Amino acid sequence: MPLWHAGQSLHGVDAVVLPGGFSYGVYLRAGAIARFAPVMETVVKEAGAAASSSPLPVLGICNGFPILTEAQLLPGSMIKNDHLKFLCKDQVLRVENNQTVWTSQFTDNELITVPMKNQDGHYVVSAEELERIEAESRVVFRYVGANPNGSRHGIAGVTNERGNVVGLMPHPEHAVEAGYGPDDAIGMREGTDGLTIFTSVVSSLAGDTT
Repeated sequence: MPLWHAGQSLHGVDAVVLPGGFSYGVYLRAGAIARFAPVMETVVKEAGAAASSSPLPVLGICNGFPILTEAQLLPGSMIKNDHLKFLCKDQVLRVENNQTVWTSQFTDNELITVPMKNQDGHYVVSAEELERIEAESRVVFRYVGANPNGSRHGIAGVTNERGNVVGLMPHPEHAVEAGYGPDDAIGMREGTDGLTIFTSVVSSLAGDTT
C-alpha cells in the first residue's frame, strides 16, 4: 500500500520500499529534503529499532538510496555522476552479500542485469567508512565491467549492519516481469533478475530459512 509522506503511520506494513524518481528538493542534494518527511521519522525508528529481533525491512532504490543515507540508515552519500550526464542503460551487477533480507534468495556472487537510470548515482564515502563496510561485507551489489558513474569501489548498493536496510542505485523493480525488463539469453526484454529482491524479502518475512 502507498504511504503518504506527510503522515507518520506505516499502517502496519511489513516492509517499506523508497522508490526511485526525483524526490522533492533533489535540486539541493538527492534525498536531503525528503529525509525530513514525517513518515521518515517512523521509518528510521522502526528500521533501526535496537531492541527488536525483527526490525523493519527497508529498501531504497535510486533516489530512495540517498534518502536512506541522508537519514543515516546507510553510510555514504550521492553526488553527480562523474561524467555529469544522465545515464540510462541495462547494468550487470554482482551480488556480493546474499545474507540480507532483500538478497537471501540470490546465490553468492550471482550476476544479475537490471536497468539503471540516474544523474546523481556516484556513491561517495569516507576512506575510513569505505574500509569498514568492505571489511564487514556490507557491499551488497557491485557494478560489473566499467564503472558507470564513478562510485567508490564500483559500489552499486550497500546494507546496514543488521541486513534489514538496503540501498541500491539501479532499478530492480524494472526487471520483474517478462516483456518489460532487460534483454537476456531468453529474448528481448525478458530479464526478470530484479524479482528475486522482492521474493527474498517476502520469504524472510514468512520465516522461510530454506
